[in-house]
Amino acid sequence: MNSITVITGGSRGIGAATARRLAHAGHDIAFGYRRDHAAAAAVLADIHAAGRRGVALPADTTDPDQVTALFDAAADLGDLTGLVNNAGVTSPIGPFVDLDPDHLRHVVDVNLIGYVLCAQQAARRMNAGAAIVNVSSAAATLGSPGEYIHYAAVKAATDTLTTGLAKELAPRGIRVNAVAPGVIRTDIHTSSGQPDRPDRAATRIPLGRAGEPDEIAGAIAWLLSPDASYTTGAVLRIAGGL
Repeated sequence: MNSITVITGGSRGIGAATARRLAHAGHDIAFGYRRDHAAAAAVLADIHAAGRRGVALPADTTDPDQVTALFDAAADLGDLTGLVNNAGVTSPIGPFVDLDPDHLRHVVDVNLIGYVLCAQQAARRMNAGAAIVNVSSAAATLGSPGEYIHYAAVKAATDTLTTGLAKELAPRGIRVNAVAPGVIRTDIHTSSGQPDRPDRAATRIPLGRAGEPDEIAGAIAWLLSPDASYTTGAVLRIAGGL
């Protein structure tokens, strides 16, 4: 079976690393991204260099029409076999009482509504043997006090989405799992106002360092592979011991 995988947030960080990893594993890739055309072009070039087909499409995952367009683009490559629900945002780090309602809505819209819309499209189009991987966070169980409790709460919802959808889609032979990264060295920390957070957090991580995007991409690739054929409803924690 030819592997056709959709990745959201595929131009940077975990999404970009996953696109490259899956291309080398034999997947054709359709990925969405928000605005960095140069970064998207670089990822697409690497997919093609790996000998795989690829398409990159600007896509706001909170917009149902744009989500549909991304999955339609993937359909041009063939029958959908995988989804990596990865597009996510944080907001400025700070006390819970100072949370801006607009930031709250944006975090919920992208990290939860976007995941649901993409999972819906995938579930409508997938057949037996396909798989979904949701990118959650170790924050879901740590709570992220003093940083972004609302983000942690939304990631806990991602875990619940994973559990419920895994049970609903299992009779159709579709698997649904999640990865829960800890502190990973990506530019998402810049958007939260603390680009040095991975280095500062290293002292409280049992392994003594932040993780790298490739370390998450490897886990995602495994969950999409036949090696994980009896794995569904799992949340795989990749957080250096946190």
